[in-house]
Amino acid sequence: MDKLTRYQNIVQQLLQEYASSGTPDPDVETQFVFDTERNHYQLLRVGWKNDKRIYGCFLHLDIKNNKIWLQHNGTEYEVTEDLVNMGVPKQDIVIGFHSPFKRQFTEYAVG
Repeated sequence: MDKLTRYQNIVQQLLQEYASSGTPDPDVETQFVFDTERNHYQLLRVGWKNDKRIYGCFLHLDIKNNKIWLQHNGTEYEVTEDLVNMGVPKQDIVIGFHSPFKRQFTEYAVG
């Protein structure tokens, strides 16, 4: 299996695990947005809670240049640690929500 296919499988598996954990809410749906052609992966919440609209992306990962980019993490999960535990080397993970300058001070890739 090539690296891209392996990373696509890892990201999809991880997001499915995150989506299935926690307490389900019948009024708010968790949606998967998997664009496997362009390698964009998101989890969204969509629904209503007490007359208030719930909508938003709470987790976003991309695969670019054979690296997994964590673009947004609105969860309590340590996504980068979970990726490493699933076999992704730290040098193949980019914390995209950090500025390029700040990335050099992390254990992960700069881009």
